[in-house]
Amino acid sequence: MISIPTPRFSPGRLLMTPGAQQAFTATGESPLTFVDRHLKADWGEIDDEDSALNDDALENGSRLLSAYTLKDGTKLWVITEAVGPDGRREATTILLPEEY
Repeated sequence: MISIPTPRFSPGRLLMTPGAQQAFTATGESPLTFVDRHLKADWGEIDDEDSALNDDALENGSRLLSAYTLKDGTKLWVITEAVGPDGRREATTILLPEEY
């Protein structure tokens, strides 16, 4: 039997910047592939310190950041906002680092 990891948190609304949209169009890759990795706590290409901060954020509700590289070398970030006053994460945004 295959075990499929479930998401570790809710993304809220999914948003994408124009630069990220252009990058996905250029490579033909799906943004959902990277959102899925992010939601399963596969933080991608971040250092150990940032990975530990993300792991802590799963418990304390602070912001989550993942970094990935598209097949053409374009760097990509996926950021989920901190938990708001209503106890939920409001949004996850896919963007290029220079759009931050």
